[in-house]
Amino acid sequence: MTLIAAEGLRIAIGGRTIVHDIGFSIDAGRSLALVGASGSGKSQTCFAPFGLSPATVTGSFRFDGAELVGAGEDRLRAIRGRDVGFVFQQPLTALTPHLTIGAQLREAWTQAGAPRPSRDEMAAALERVGLDRTRERLDQYPHRLSGGQRQRTLIAMAIAHRPRLLVADEPTTALDAMLRTEIMQLLGRLCRERGMAMLLVSHDLASVADHADDVAVLHDGHIVETGPAPMLLRNPRSDYARALIAASPRLDGPAPPLGPVGAPLIEARGVSVSFARPGWRRGQLQAVADADLSVAEGEAVAIVGGSGSGKSTLARAIARLGPIDCGTVDWRGAPLPPRKAMRPRHRAGMQPVFQDPVASLDPLWKVADIVAEPLRQLRPDLDAATIAARVDDVLAEVGLDPALAARRPAGLSGGQAQRVAIARALGPDPALLLLDEATSALDVLVAGTILDLLAELQNQRGLAILMITHDLAVARRLCHRIVVMDGGHIVEEGSTDRLIMSPNHAVTRRLVEASR
Repeated sequence: MTLIAAEGLRIAIGGRTIVHDIGFSIDAGRSLALVGASGSGKSQTCFAPFGLSPATVTGSFRFDGAELVGAGEDRLRAIRGRDVGFVFQQPLTALTPHLTIGAQLREAWTQAGAPRPSRDEMAAALERVGLDRTRERLDQYPHRLSGGQRQRTLIAMAIAHRPRLLVADEPTTALDAMLRTEIMQLLGRLCRERGMAMLLVSHDLASVADHADDVAVLHDGHIVETGPAPMLLRNPRSDYARALIAASPRLDGPAPPLGPVGAPLIEARGVSVSFARPGWRRGQLQAVADADLSVAEGEAVAIVGGSGSGKSTLARAIARLGPIDCGTVDWRGAPLPPRKAMRPRHRAGMQPVFQDPVASLDPLWKVADIVAEPLRQLRPDLDAATIAARVDDVLAEVGLDPALAARRPAGLSGGQAQRVAIARALGPDPALLLLDEATSALDVLVAGTILDLLAELQNQRGLAILMITHDLAVARRLCHRIVVMDGGHIVEEGSTDRLIMSPNHAVTRRLVEASR
């Protein structure tokens, strides 16, 4: 039975057509993946027909035979609440920050008129999507979860009312390779067991080919190729599909050239971090336990591990951006002061680039002000003219037209926004960049250009890099060494090639196998 049928679907925003006369269908129990780079029209195709976009929709989009184009908001709201579940790309902004996970899951559960779930039922729902300590998670707020844990929570909420259609916009972007496979297998099993159809959005053709039934490749709002997923991956007909496959990071192939490594830059020993358990429970949750980590001048080191393994917590503790219970951190052989005692000269030496390129930029500021802000705060010796010239220089260094300095973040693409974030970090002339999943929110084509840019900057400037990533293939493109974390502990570390070719720990072996 055909559940979704689109014909001549056209979507426009502000008078500009972004989706051009496309058509596709999905039967109950089957999945279709829309694949393409950022801006190709994937997400608008999924959300606009359901009234979740300000876009204008024409053509036909039928759900179970009922036309949605032109339907009123009341009707669309009823369909969204009863028949469709949505998994959005940015889990932190999709979750309500002041409500616990349990409260949000309960709301999703009862929106279609289902009885109020028990605590055991909600814990079981979280367990089905792979979360641990599920009863404890029910009392936590979204900011206490890792990106991957938040994404799993969103999936649990999306399927809680047993929808007939699941719309998943990049549901595995924030997950490591092992969890990506597990989540896609879970979604595929739900489709088969419940007869649920799935409309999946992804920029990674290689990732979805093993888990979706069919694939439609979008480019500039046009479908350029369709077909069964495994067949399309093995034998793509269009140049664009071939480019997407080639751009997907892989562990095979020749190792990239890496620059020389100098003297020790930052050395952390015995770092431990814990957090108070939520709700009425007593005690502490150990997030990082007795970790040692060092980065030398010009060296790139990746911290790799599953969601919630402690990667970001360790890196933020070392960089004095987050709490630390105990341990020492030396910078160029001298102890770093505590977080509250850090001075501009300390902050200028290590600069962060965060995961979400748009959310990390102030939406009200122009690019020029965003890039200039750390210079004003950390380099009080520079006058206004020197800062303005410096802004132009770093924008050009990251490959951006200085004319973009007058734009605000909403007027930038994802790749441009991340280049602005890198330019902002480069302004104070740091010795170390802290990259927290700096490419995971980007499509594979744009992510590849960002990784190339970082490699070029590293060679030209002799930059050291501490990279937090869940993707070994991404780490391989940039890093001399890899540190693997699991459950707050460093379980293995070594040179990138050695660790990938001959992993010792079971966690590392699973990460390597999932990344091939």
